Amino acid sequence: MGSFFGDKIRISVFGESHGTAMGVIIDGLPAGEEIDMNEVYVQMQRRAPGGDKTATPRKEADFPEVLSGMLNGKTTGAPLAAVIHNTNTRSSDYGNLISSPRPGHADYTAYLKYGGCNDIRGGGHFSGRLTANIVFAGAAARQILKRKGITIAAHIYSIGNAYDTPFEPCGITDELTDKLNKSKFALVNDDCENSMREVVEAARLDGDSVGGIIECIIQGMPKGVGDPMFNGVENVISAAVFGVPAVKGIEFGSGFSGTLKRGSENNDEFYYDEQGNIRTYTNNHGGALGGITSGMPIIFRAAVKPTPSVSVEQKTVNLQTGENTTVVVKGRHDPCIVPRAVPVIEAAAAIAVINVL
Repeated sequence: MGSFFGDKIRISVFGESHGTAMGVIIDGLPAGEEIDMNEVYVQMQRRAPGGDKTATPRKEADFPEVLSGMLNGKTTGAPLAAVIHNTNTRSSDYGNLISSPRPGHADYTAYLKYGGCNDIRGGGHFSGRLTANIVFAGAAARQILKRKGITIAAHIYSIGNAYDTPFEPCGITDELTDKLNKSKFALVNDDCENSMREVVEAARLDGDSVGGIIECIIQGMPKGVGDPMFNGVENVISAAVFGVPAVKGIEFGSGFSGTLKRGSENNDEFYYDEQGNIRTYTNNHGGALGGITSGMPIIFRAAVKPTPSVSVEQKTVNLQTGENTTVVVKGRHDPCIVPRAVPVIEAAAAIAVINVL
């Protein structure tokens, strides 16, 4: 399985949703970097399940136990390894799925790839639960990045047909960054929360789910970072973001809406600011041109599909008998994964950025 990412800072994820534990190994971190575990816990709890109607009722502490690579709060230069124990599994909910793949899940493709040997419980290694490992790695990476003047923030751009106020393309304030970095329901405009929750609740009551879009901004990136053609900054960020289960699309800057503009409208004109720095009046390019950073904020949006685990009866097949059948998914699942995915997208951005510097 390709459960690793990065060249400079290599992230390797292991474990399954219902296994004894899961974890991550981060290789290549420089020695002497201070990692505030309290800040790490804040990010872990933003993603952790339970405690909100938009999330699964499965409750896990998601407390990372550091096994190596840190001493007295600083990295040692050895691989930083952490495990997160699974304490609230209910594997019996998945007994009917061994032969009947769930629509929208990786059950069928994993069966093809691994000959039915994959762990089906809770989605096994394909579960969104493993994003807790990404959050741990990203929480460590973003502290190192912050000392370099690079900050990352994301918010719920939309849930269903309910939208938040988008980021200002040319940059957001430190105050907004701090607010979003601590929020479990991250919004630019808090007045949008009720309408979003109503969309989620309507789906939950129907035994269904909804998806949405997460918008992320990376500020303070040095100019001239990234390489054409296949190692551009957008390429690396996209690879990390697509490592997050349920992500089905990504766009940078004006993205797909830019196709509705003429070139003269979509182009970002240059100017010198008062300090003599070259900037652009607009940021339709999303902070990168030719795969190389321009010095403007990197802005991207990730599409998160509706949680595929729904209690609505759906058509499937029986892999053992070769017959058509139906399946009802049991277990505890998020009617909307978007709020919990916000810190995961931030973390994916962090491990991508630390690899391109």
